[in-house]
Amino acid sequence: MVVFTISHSVAWKSSFGGCSVLKNASEPEVSSSTRDDHVRQPVTKLSPLVWGLGRQQFDGYAAQSSAGSLSSASASSFPEEWWRKNSNNVADSMGGLRATHHTQTVSMFPERRSILDWDNTSDKWKEHAFHETATSRGVHGRVPVFVMLPLDSVNMNNTLNRRRALNASLMALKSAGIEGIMMDVWWGIVEKDAPLNYNWSAYRELIEMARKHGLKVQAVMSFHQCGGNVGDSCNIPLPPWVLEEIQKNPDLAYTDKSGRRNAEYICLGADNVPALKGRTPVQCYADFMRSFRDNFEDLLGDVIIEIQCGMGPAGELRYPSYPESEGRWRFPGIGEFQCYDKYMLAGLKASAEAVGMPAWGTSGPHDAGNYNQWPDDTGFFRKDGTWSTDYGQFFMEWYSEMLLAHGERILSVATGIFRDTEAVISGKVAGIHWHYGTRSHAAELTAGYYNTRTRDGYAPIAQLFAKYGVTLNFTCFEMRDLEQPSHALCSPEGLVKQVAFATRTAGTPMAGENALPRFDSSAHEQIITSSRLRMPVEGDCHQDYEPMAAFTFLRMSESMFHSENWRLFVPFVRHMEEGRTFQPWEEEHQRTETHVKATGPLVQEAASLMLH
Repeated sequence: MVVFTISHSVAWKSSFGGCSVLKNASEPEVSSSTRDDHVRQPVTKLSPLVWGLGRQQFDGYAAQSSAGSLSSASASSFPEEWWRKNSNNVADSMGGLRATHHTQTVSMFPERRSILDWDNTSDKWKEHAFHETATSRGVHGRVPVFVMLPLDSVNMNNTLNRRRALNASLMALKSAGIEGIMMDVWWGIVEKDAPLNYNWSAYRELIEMARKHGLKVQAVMSFHQCGGNVGDSCNIPLPPWVLEEIQKNPDLAYTDKSGRRNAEYICLGADNVPALKGRTPVQCYADFMRSFRDNFEDLLGDVIIEIQCGMGPAGELRYPSYPESEGRWRFPGIGEFQCYDKYMLAGLKASAEAVGMPAWGTSGPHDAGNYNQWPDDTGFFRKDGTWSTDYGQFFMEWYSEMLLAHGERILSVATGIFRDTEAVISGKVAGIHWHYGTRSHAAELTAGYYNTRTRDGYAPIAQLFAKYGVTLNFTCFEMRDLEQPSHALCSPEGLVKQVAFATRTAGTPMAGENALPRFDSSAHEQIITSSRLRMPVEGDCHQDYEPMAAFTFLRMSESMFHSENWRLFVPFVRHMEEGRTFQPWEEEHQRTETHVKATGPLVQEAASLMLH
């Protein structure tokens, strides 16, 4: 089985085949006759324009484009989220904050009322009544909890960082009842020295440490660089020999309209170009995963129970449309399209010619603005902008289908390699919740998710994952709409619901993560609620749905082991693991107080060692 992760969005309901169907919603529904004229159906298969471009023809187009300079990446800090400033208020007065948020935002953006009034239909979104099935995880509907390890648990010298701290921390986590850990397996570390020269020694030591403590492992095949994205706390570049090839051929890096390069992940337009010492990027990924399988065959399916396939920046299936490196992007900017390297432009040109519109294939949209603009500041993303024209639909279908084609290439390889290991295969989709309340969903579009008010962009992704039996892993499960800046029209709760519906309709499991490291009870409660959603259903297609497949908590740190944070984390894990919703937190604290006191010295040791 395979697993993918996704972010949040907002939805409205219509009727399809007797079942309740969620679609993007930021405005009241229009009449069916009007909608039929303007709403395009979701793409359910990849366009022949993506697959039909011959290699010789592609290389011919690519040769006509020029290369740009490669910019170095440096990390910059992510702006403070609303909750960081108001976490006490959130915990103390959720009702008052919700009312205030609703009133202020409706007065500023009355046309967004449908999103803001989601709570009016909250009775339709309840924890489902679990019924055991042949494939269920138990009568309680438990959601196993994993914890992400620090990004630099294995350092650039291929040795473990802070062995004593890791050991003490894993013991403490096991005592809290977690199922296991998630760790990044960095391409830039394992295959650093030379092509096909793999060094798994540090990861073997780390996995054996987890096994000794009775913990399972989610292993992430991380083919991206660490550094330059939200939450990146260290710098782990791509293998040096890969960077050498990018220096020789800068079009292997993603490129924006200004010619700035982004080498945090090899451009998907070059997936089948043998530019890496005679191998294509996809062949490099396949060889890496095959070597991992062969070296950890004795642990796969038993200790290593999940393989998450990296498919883009931050490991997510998306374009690097909102890079923080060099200060290019700041929340909540719309981002930029990443299609200006010679390989992407060659594909765009061929697709435009195939539909008889060669003028559409010369470049990306000229009116899409820059990284830090807002939708209404651009011709492409504004209310009735270019995105809704025939040209806009052509471009977005091509851009999003190129991303889907990349995902299919990686998934087909991964499922073939790990087919007989009994390990779950998973992948991650980004939770891009800002500007979700606008018609165009600009920030999602630049990232490659063709999700607008009139088009469900997550259904094709869920269908792709279902095709390969992959679990879809989605983020921002801890976020509430009211915690976001109202002017950015965010809706993480709506996005989670839309993606949950897409996965359940497609028949593929959904797993979750939190987007930001939070240890407050408000975040824990939101995760528990979001992990047990039931879709609103009608007619003859009523079904009961199980909770999400798993939840991975971001991330293990010194802060996690602070006394008060640990007191909240332990009951959160037990709620998830035991398949319960809520009992008063005070009552739960009393139930776990003995455990917290007993493990106090161990937790204090973990906190001290993590700090140093």
